[in-house]
Amino acid sequence: MKPLHQLQRNRRSYKSHDESGQGMTEYLIITALIAVAAIGVFAYFGQTIRDQISGLAEQVSGQSSTTQVSSAQTAAGKAVTSATAQKNLSNYNAHQDGQ
Repeated sequence: MKPLHQLQRNRRSYKSHDESGQGMTEYLIITALIAVAAIGVFAYFGQTIRDQISGLAEQVSGQSSTTQVSSAQTAAGKAVTSATAQKNLSNYNAHQDGQ
């Protein structure tokens, strides 16, 4: 019969050999899902986010950001309109602006 420390060593080497890439694979899948979600959010709300960040930069620099805030509100309104629009096969090829 083998001593306990040899059995434990064999078990560790088997496990590390068999499951060595599992953690990295899971990490890459999660990172890819987060990246896809971020791209979707920026594609959908991109102009609103850019206008808000621009307004924030203007405020921090001590300048008026009325134009950027107004632009952000307009972009947010367009996003809400687009989100509430009914989408089906009859208007599949229609542009976002309703043409």
